[in-house]
Amino acid sequence: MKTMLTLMQEAMDKAVENKEVAGVSALAIKDGKELVFAKSGHCDIAAGKAMERSTICHLYSQTKPITAAAAMMLVQDGIIDMGQPVGDFIDSFRNQLYVENGVVKPVPAENAMRIHDLLNMTSGLTYPGNLSQTEVKTGYLFHDMIKRFKDCDTTEDANDYLDADNLGFSLSKTPDPSKGMMSTMEFATELGKIPLLFIPGTHFRYGTSADVLGAVIEKASGMSFGEFLQARLFKPLEMKDTFFQVPEDKLPRMSKIYKNVGGELREFHGNRLGVRSDGKENAFESGGAGLYSTLDDYAKFGQMLLNGGTYKGQEILKPRMVQYFTNGKLEAHQQADMDMWQGLEGFSYGNLMRVMKDPERSVLVGNKGEYGWDGWLGAYFMNDPSNNLTFIMMTQMFDYGTGTLTRKLRNIIMNNI
Repeated sequence: MKTMLTLMQEAMDKAVENKEVAGVSALAIKDGKELVFAKSGHCDIAAGKAMERSTICHLYSQTKPITAAAAMMLVQDGIIDMGQPVGDFIDSFRNQLYVENGVVKPVPAENAMRIHDLLNMTSGLTYPGNLSQTEVKTGYLFHDMIKRFKDCDTTEDANDYLDADNLGFSLSKTPDPSKGMMSTMEFATELGKIPLLFIPGTHFRYGTSADVLGAVIEKASGMSFGEFLQARLFKPLEMKDTFFQVPEDKLPRMSKIYKNVGGELREFHGNRLGVRSDGKENAFESGGAGLYSTLDDYAKFGQMLLNGGTYKGQEILKPRMVQYFTNGKLEAHQQADMDMWQGLEGFSYGNLMRVMKDPERSVLVGNKGEYGWDGWLGAYFMNDPSNNLTFIMMTQMFDYGTGTLTRKLRNIIMNNI
């Protein structure tokens, strides 16, 4: 019978051979000890660089659990509370508007957006799209941000946010390029001026909530978001390769991004959701997509949570806070929206993470209570408390998310522990 490592290696090698991914690495830790590590392929095909466990990758949305953990720290410190209006921290989130049947209306005062809505994606904020005023105007805002980058590698995909030009929507105020790069707080302030897709709390919709949460953390802490994360999470957890901007001396370890075009792997250079593909200077520290990290760094974050908030004897989060953080659940009327997300059957959502509630409905072999999230380029994180297991996977493929290989590796591990 083949070992777990052999099965994982064969699945990885086949995915690389089929050009599903250019390179991939994966790490599983059980009971605090390394269970398995495997890798295949390249992080830089042209340079002949193999994918390594030390390769630095864009996390994209796998940034979100870290942002939520930072918010939990401020909650346990009594600096913010989850029932607090976002408008207490960002003026443009007071007296907001929302869209109903194409008509813009004021959000009722009793339904003002709360921090809880940001954590659960029930805020009414969206990502760019062309199906609503909210999505289109959000797209224009991202486009304006991209235009203000200096020395950016390329913005070849900027027009992706302008698919709905013919609808005639535009921001009432376009940021002035002469002001330089858009900051975390400036971006959140502009978002607050866009009519919401719905009254906060009435639906679930995946969007820019974590980016706004990053700005709230800045305002509440009196530090930049990156400084807060460095001081309160990354330094105590010894996460030396996790940041919003890759240091010059570490750029050689950063993976290229690849896109399968007509059966061939091509490098992608551009900007998605305000995150640069080159890892360089960026004033926008995106709580939803901006971090870079490695397998081992992110595993330390996962292990801290499994240890009830403690890392090497140092308390990062209180055990009760970890319990709350990792057991989120949507209300029934919000869950109806989540249930339409193919691939996440059996999961609910809370505190910027998926949480398994009904394993029998899932397309993954998993256990009730497991939690985590993934990223646009294929970074993946899962903690399974019932097995005291952390699983991290890294790949850098355009629009990969949780892909076929991710599910295969997960299933191999879950069936062999």
